[in-house]
Amino acid sequence: MNGTAGGESRAAQPEDDPCQAREVLGIVGDKWSLLIVRNLSQGPRRFTELKRAVDGISQRMLTVTLRGLERDGILTRTVRNVMPPHVSYELTPMGRTLREATAPLLEWSITHLTHIDAARAAYDARPDTPPA
Repeated sequence: MNGTAGGESRAAQPEDDPCQAREVLGIVGDKWSLLIVRNLSQGPRRFTELKRAVDGISQRMLTVTLRGLERDGILTRTVRNVMPPHVSYELTPMGRTLREATAPLLEWSITHLTHIDAARAAYDARPDTPPA
């Protein structure tokens, strides 16, 4: 018996497809997306505020990442018709659950950054280590 009522086979559900899971993880698992989601967890932000807050991101990469997150339903983009136009970005309910899910990973990263830096330096200092 396969565990379904009446012995019918269960059709594969979209969430069971590892290729789809890999695609979603690729979208939301990159460093820029996670840093943007983290910044938006404090509330709506304008483009320039995000640009200042996300160290090292280019204007183009910020634009591309924001569009991708908007397309995937992680954030919303709101344009107010004033001069100059006021554009802000805010997490959707799904985006807030992403923040909750990724918060421990970001905290782990911050906690262990000095250990990672030390491990990298020790590794790079070994005479048998090929250049990175």
